[in-house]
Amino acid sequence: MFNRRRITAALIGLIVLVLAGWFVKDGISGDDTKSAPASSSASAAPSGDAAASGAKGKVAGEESGLPVKPLTKLPSQASDTWKLIQAGGPYPYPRNDDVTFQNREKVLPAKGSGYYREYTVKTPGSPDRGARRLVTGGGKELYYTEDHYKSFVVVDPSR
Repeated sequence: MFNRRRITAALIGLIVLVLAGWFVKDGISGDDTKSAPASSSASAAPSGDAAASGAKGKVAGEESGLPVKPLTKLPSQASDTWKLIQAGGPYPYPRNDDVTFQNREKVLPAKGSGYYREYTVKTPGSPDRGARRLVTGGGKELYYTEDHYKSFVVVDPSR
């Protein structure tokens, strides 16, 4: 009986420690997510030139060191997707668009969970969603990948 109580107490203590560690970790990394949208893509997707660039005319996200490309230099389907993001949908793949992008590849700057949202950029002739995506950030950043997250460019939607 005595051993059973000790084992039970040890297991409860271990569970409490694991939960405490999880909450502490979540609290530390959760600071970046306060500015992230809960589920509205419109708040993560700025509209117009002023929202896309900072106070000094810089493009949101260029501090990442990634190359910057004008939206007009991307495939036309990227512009179509950007218009849908600004309008808040409807999206061609509702189960896969306007969902949290995990940044597992760590190509984009490290941010807390929920900071990035992803959207499909249609690929003509592809039998599925294809590899092209637009990813928005909670700081009004806009990124494009044509190779399914292996590389990104910062998108300047005002050009």
